[in-house]
Amino acid sequence: MTSVRSRRGGLARRSGRRGEVLAALLLMLKGYRILGFRLASPQGEIDLLALKGGVLAVVEVKRRTTLETALEAVRADQRQRLRRAAAAVAAGRPALKGATIRLDLIALAPGRLPRHIPDAWKGG
Repeated sequence: MTSVRSRRGGLARRSGRRGEVLAALLLMLKGYRILGFRLASPQGEIDLLALKGGVLAVVEVKRRTTLETALEAVRADQRQRLRRAAAAVAAGRPALKGATIRLDLIALAPGRLPRHIPDAWKGG
């Protein structure tokens, strides 16, 4: 791997982490309790896992130029993997038994405020 490519990858990872921290802060301001960052499971990685009331929000954080491209960045197969990953995490935590699992998106775009879209892919 070239040093330029390696450096670019490191910058992208740091930018992603900053975006996830910003997303977590936004969710906390909205009353969510953050249960985890970058949770790995055999089904896939969850950027953020948050709880509010009886809703377990699986939050994808996407940095794109528009909301539409952020929504399109998470394909149907990825959404299914995220749902399975959330179900597996919830099954391992008795306190989450019975929680409604929902897929949310936090879209980050240059020069714009972060946008939280609960249940971003209704039914899809």
